[in-house]
Amino acid sequence: IYLHLVTMSQARTLLTYRGLLQERDKRAKWHGIPTLLQKLYESSHPNSDLSHVLSSQLSMEAMSFVTEDRKTAQESTFPNTYTFDLFGGVDLLVEILMRPTLTMQKKKPKMNDDLVKDCLSVLYNCCICTEGVTKSLAARDDFVLFLFTLMTNKKTFLQTATLIEDILGVKKEMIQLEGIPNLSGLVQSFDQQQLANFCRILSVTISEPDVGNDDKHTLLAKNAQQKRNASPSRAEVNQVTLLNIPGFIERLCKLATRKVSEATGANFLQELEDWYTWLDNALVLDALMQMATEEAEQSSTESSDESSLATSPLRHRLPQSMKIVHEIMYKVEVLYVLCVLLMGRQRNQVHKMLAEFRLIPGLNNLFEKLIWRKYTASNHVVHGQNENCDCSPEISFKIQFLRLLQSFSDHHENKYLLLNSQELNELSAISMKANIPEVEALVNTDRSLVCDGKKGLLTRILTVMKREPPDSSFRFWQARAVESFLRGATSYADQMFLLKRGLLEHILFCIIDSGCTSRDVLQSYFDLLGELMKFNIDAFKRFNKYVNTPEKFQTFLTQINSSLVDSNMLVRCIVLSLDRFESQTEDVKVVEVLSECCLLSYMARVENRLSFLFRLINIINVQTLTQENVSCLNTSLVILMLARRKAKLPFYLNALREKEYAEKYPGCLLNNFHNLLRFWQRHYLNKDKDSTCLENSSCIPFSYWKETVSVLLGSDRTSLCAIASYIDEPFMDLDRDLYRPLLQSKGGVGEPVCPPQIAHIVERTIKGPCKMTPALVVCFR
Repeated sequence: IYLHLVTMSQARTLLTYRGLLQERDKRAKWHGIPTLLQKLYESSHPNSDLSHVLSSQLSMEAMSFVTEDRKTAQESTFPNTYTFDLFGGVDLLVEILMRPTLTMQKKKPKMNDDLVKDCLSVLYNCCICTEGVTKSLAARDDFVLFLFTLMTNKKTFLQTATLIEDILGVKKEMIQLEGIPNLSGLVQSFDQQQLANFCRILSVTISEPDVGNDDKHTLLAKNAQQKRNASPSRAEVNQVTLLNIPGFIERLCKLATRKVSEATGANFLQELEDWYTWLDNALVLDALMQMATEEAEQSSTESSDESSLATSPLRHRLPQSMKIVHEIMYKVEVLYVLCVLLMGRQRNQVHKMLAEFRLIPGLNNLFEKLIWRKYTASNHVVHGQNENCDCSPEISFKIQFLRLLQSFSDHHENKYLLLNSQELNELSAISMKANIPEVEALVNTDRSLVCDGKKGLLTRILTVMKREPPDSSFRFWQARAVESFLRGATSYADQMFLLKRGLLEHILFCIIDSGCTSRDVLQSYFDLLGELMKFNIDAFKRFNKYVNTPEKFQTFLTQINSSLVDSNMLVRCIVLSLDRFESQTEDVKVVEVLSECCLLSYMARVENRLSFLFRLINIINVQTLTQENVSCLNTSLVILMLARRKAKLPFYLNALREKEYAEKYPGCLLNNFHNLLRFWQRHYLNKDKDSTCLENSSCIPFSYWKETVSVLLGSDRTSLCAIASYIDEPFMDLDRDLYRPLLQSKGGVGEPVCPPQIAHIVERTIKGPCKMTPALVVCFR
């Protein structure tokens, strides 16, 4: 009787509670969500069918969120998802999903696929619409790792992958891939489409986090961070984990190089532009998810190889342009992962595999049909809120492709795989004609792994680069890709190969005659020009032939002087080349060019070299040194090392002292340079620092670099080669805090300053018009 009375009391209480809840629901406009949550809680089991009701209610809000025209979070309100989270809906769905893992039964109950999909969809919608939900899910490591186990089910794969991607994007600590249960088996079970989507998740787990603060990008901050974190980072550990998965890199290479049907029809370009508009409205993700889900269901009973996607009936119902956009979108993800791995500590291992699996020849075969089709206006529409972010799928694909080639070629002997057999023979012929030995990397190149067809990949890039509009953002990346081919020990044959294809004249046209105003594009061309001309007397002869009027030469100098941080590598090339040519006066051709070339004549005047030296030291200090502007310090050192070889170092140091007094700030310039050189010693003499690039780029032994810095930093004030002997006693070790307030820029970047100011100029440190972070790679959704 007692139990009966208690049960009756509970029932009356419950009825009263429900009545109050329904009354409050009407007034607060909760749309019945608390009641639905209560029913879901009471009747939840592996085959529950209530979650789809919630899913339909919340999905409209998610669609509204992603299609709103750039409304801020403050302007947007989504009461359904907020109410759902307020009444514990998010925690309930997490508990329902993970319930089978918590049971003590030997045979785990199987969850209904539709229930899992609905729970994942509701959680994703809440992440989109309600602030804080994603972070709260990211804080639950057990749930994050559990989500990966749901990816084994093809029917729930895309919903799971999308939710994981959002959660990892806000997670404070990077997840460790080795903690995922049976990761190797999971990845090997993916079909090609799933693997491509999985790369979106991997991009977050293998990329070093962006610190997002300019101060953190300084070399001082980076060096301090490296000392604190001597062990490999989580991203580096994750990269090794991926490389240990059998067949992983091979499958990525197949994905990256898989062909697509060639588009035909007069309306194709307009159709493609319509798809870009659709992408900008953020509707494409749901369509692609639905398409891939149906394909997965069809292919679950078929082979899961790369052909299953192409044979799907749904694919044939889609426009050709959409198939290509879909292909491009997942190739971006794959190329990004390969690029990150190629820049990691395991670079040589990755290089070997990419060569073995013929990634470069495969990309070469895709070049004209997919990577660089005919230029259209839609190719250069700027998308998104950031005017510097070209993030349409095709634009991102091209930029990622160029970044991959840059990483592949940079200081690596495999760079010759970018050529075909005929072009390799041409390099050999150039060396033979010049009576110089072929470079070892060229001799060792496996001809079976090089590009096929009439043109290699490097030549194709040169062809499209000449067709780009003057301020095209692609010019920056194209120039970087070509420059990386020339980096390392200077190769006369490589330079002549590119000179014969008119590259030097094209670069000079862009700098002098095209009207290009993009500092990023100009910087990339200055760097490329420096690598192309260094120590090459034929290049200087060609330069003089193109720059054949005083007006042209003055325009060229103006471009160099407008930003010395951007152009200092070219200045270094001219100084080094001049020094080399002056030692080859027995060569009639060299003597002729030395006497005729306006650029060499200009740099031969000591007052001009001193002017560059003064400004190079003046526009940097230890606090503002970055990976981008530290080259100014090394260029100033090159000028002084060459002066030291000719016993003229005291003359240069005395000239700097006189400049200080003329500008009425004695001690500041030389003290600044002294501090920079002390930093140089700490930075470049670090046992983990690879300094071969300095040696290769200058053809000056690194031992001479170290020796010159030691001489300049000598404490003996009687030494004519020590900086200290040119600083008067009252100004020795001038306190930087006293003169830092005076450090102001006068006019444009890199301009000379008027007394009593010092131009310690903090120039921009971001290279290129579009930084391809993982966020940009997956920004299409």
